[in-house]
Amino acid sequence: MDLHLRNKRALVTGASRGLGYAVARGLAREGCRVAINGRDEGRIKAAAEKVNKETGTQVIGLAGDVSDPSVPEKVIAQTVDAFGGLDILITNSGGPPAGAFESFDEATWQKAIDLSFMSHVRLIRAALPHLRQSQAASVLTVTSYSVKQPIPNLVLSNSIRAATVGLTKSLALELGSQGIRFNSILPAWTETERVYELMSFRAKQNGTTVEEEIAKQSKDSPLGRMGTPEEFANAAVFLVSPAASYITGVMLTVDGGMYKGTL
Repeated sequence: MDLHLRNKRALVTGASRGLGYAVARGLAREGCRVAINGRDEGRIKAAAEKVNKETGTQVIGLAGDVSDPSVPEKVIAQTVDAFGGLDILITNSGGPPAGAFESFDEATWQKAIDLSFMSHVRLIRAALPHLRQSQAASVLTVTSYSVKQPIPNLVLSNSIRAATVGLTKSLALELGSQGIRFNSILPAWTETERVYELMSFRAKQNGTTVEEEIAKQSKDSPLGRMGTPEEFANAAVFLVSPAASYITGVMLTVDGGMYKGTL
């Protein structure tokens, strides 16, 4: 299937590794010009160069912490300057720390809100004038299946990511008439660096090993394993592409069946 992504212009945040990197790589393979963002300048530049060499597609690395209120507008402007416009925005960030409710003070809650909710708000707000000029405008927010099925010891993520899903659905309804699609992917346990960090946290709590915790968590999937970043990316690349032009307002779980609900 031709996804009609050649020469489209995209920004993917949180893309120096993990899910964001896999999505950027998938877009570039389809001929999409991609700007990728991450906090560490050396790491994001190296990631951009790696994808560029592999795909032969223009990929640029933009450093900045999207939880900082001044950064989202800056990276949108840099993307537009480099590509002459913007067609696709994928808002992704690292997750807040694990822990029990009473272990977090108000400052930690605010930091998590800036990271996992306000970063999406600010990026979308800055991107809208440019997306309105596109004939194939699409926004994808990356959240978590925890918004449907809360994950133990992730109260910050469980709570705050739900707001991003509400934002995504609201904007799909509000801005669909302007030709801008909004969707969200709700990944479950995927083999990323962040998941290994969370498994390490569990292992310390339970007196087990990371491998034992991964095996235990994998049993939640009917497929008996965690997903790969590439499997997530395949779904994301399709959703933001013109091939999915009649799909908007969808909250798609890419979870190997780990979510047990019917809705």
